[in-house]
Amino acid sequence: MSMDFNLKFGNCPIYYTISKIEGKWKWVILYKLYRCKVIRYNRLWYELQPIAHRTLSKQLKELEADGLVHREQYNEVPPRVEYSLTEDGETLTPILELMSEWGERHINPKQKVSDHQD
Repeated sequence: MSMDFNLKFGNCPIYYTISKIEGKWKWVILYKLYRCKVIRYNRLWYELQPIAHRTLSKQLKELEADGLVHREQYNEVPPRVEYSLTEDGETLTPILELMSEWGERHINPKQKVSDHQD
């Protein structure tokens, strides 16, 4: 007899975190916002290509709904929209830094091995 997934994992902090930041692009979006502090939508889209506009828009809306991203719209012509991390979003920065450091160490392990053999 299988246990209901939410009953089993509903109170798990790792499951909760992953459920808020799941998807191929959310961590990358958060990292870009962390590095840039404030970024306009078109610049963010350009930085993240090949992401589709629809995907970026959807992911940003989800991150905003979860309280991790702030969206500021300026009533100008042409309209300007900027994104930044909220206070809750900024609490993820140590994780983002660790993920970046881990990636740097592991992105090209063959090169690193040959570098250490000199």
